[in-house]
Amino acid sequence: MGLGLSALTRLAGSKVIERAGLRKPVQNLVSAGTRNGFRVAGAAGRTFKSAQKLGKPARLAPAEDTGLFDLTPSEDQQLIVETVTEFAAEQLRPAAADADAKLQAPEGLLSRAAELGITLVGIPEELGGVGTERSVVTNALVAEALAHGDLGLAVAVLAPSAVSTALVSYGDEQQQADYLPAFVGENVPAAALALQERTALFDPFKPATKARRTPKGYQLDGVKSLVPRAADAELFIVSADLEGPAGTSPALFLVESSNSGVTIESEPAMGLRGAATGKLHLEKVVLPAGALLGGGKTEVFTEVVRLSRLGWAALAAGTAKAVLDYVVPYVNERKAFGEPVSHRQAVAFSVADIAIELEGLRLVTLRAASRAEQGKPYAREVALARKLAADKGMQIGSAGVQLLGGHGFVKEHPVERWYRDLRAIGVMEGAVLL
Repeated sequence: MGLGLSALTRLAGSKVIERAGLRKPVQNLVSAGTRNGFRVAGAAGRTFKSAQKLGKPARLAPAEDTGLFDLTPSEDQQLIVETVTEFAAEQLRPAAADADAKLQAPEGLLSRAAELGITLVGIPEELGGVGTERSVVTNALVAEALAHGDLGLAVAVLAPSAVSTALVSYGDEQQQADYLPAFVGENVPAAALALQERTALFDPFKPATKARRTPKGYQLDGVKSLVPRAADAELFIVSADLEGPAGTSPALFLVESSNSGVTIESEPAMGLRGAATGKLHLEKVVLPAGALLGGGKTEVFTEVVRLSRLGWAALAAGTAKAVLDYVVPYVNERKAFGEPVSHRQAVAFSVADIAIELEGLRLVTLRAASRAEQGKPYAREVALARKLAADKGMQIGSAGVQLLGGHGFVKEHPVERWYRDLRAIGVMEGAVLL
């Protein structure tokens, strides 16, 4: 069922329907499916089960507090960033335009991305990963490097690690035993952190999705929006408003795609098209008591929202850097009235503004990440990073289009795509987690 649109697209080009006189009706069906999306059952995922028994949850220790704020990456971080940067340049950037047009990543790209072992960094060694301490800064640098290749595909690549990171940080021993082994294997499952809802002025702390307590667990009803790789995802972490003795409060739940009542609908957006975003429909989805993540604690939910916003700030920095790296040679090589357009003061100042705002965004984002991984308060820094990413990220995207003039408006140059992607920073919640 999930391959319906792909099959119909192939069918639309078939010579058989040409002879049968059915080309026009089939093309109309394909067009409607692309425009409105097919509502299909969740992906027929694997059966998650415990590979080992854990006496207690495995957690990553806070990073050492050196007393200094140093932006110089460690040797391990530098090696990781160089590897990811090379992958983004060689794999993501060339595939970005095609992914944007087809609303999905090219075949094999995401499996090659999984081979990088991005999920392994945040999983403790005792569970098969390579993590020894919290690595929020490393995750921020990885997100930034991937987004330099393409923001939409970066979100698609990082979506599974958002779920594995949440399980490491907040999952109990049974949840970790059930789900984390799949994230350290060769076939990492598609997974997504689903907080976003299609609501004006959406507040992640007041989700419209409802969770009702039942004698055996919970029942979820609602719709999540702009979920990356929704059609392929086998596991979701979903936010919902949970009723309790003292009223309602937001909580997180583990939902497998095979659960009855889970359906997916395609939801193409203005940007992030390579992430293959979709709607997650939850209709009387029955969950066991063990599906509640982090015990339903408000502080857990708050931290997930903050770390997600920090991830979007890192992604904004990566794409903004891509804009800067593209426009500098362009304005130096593009000539008007016998000289490079960069000789014009307005052009030079606009490029300088991009560089200045980018450095400010990176500084605040990495400072917040550094404090988060050391276990220090970081709410203020995340708020600043979110504000800068939402405002300045969009401005940088717009400036990139403007600096290219007419070329900024056509798909021959990637700045129009980066502009569309950067507009998502101010509205997106969830999907990524540092």
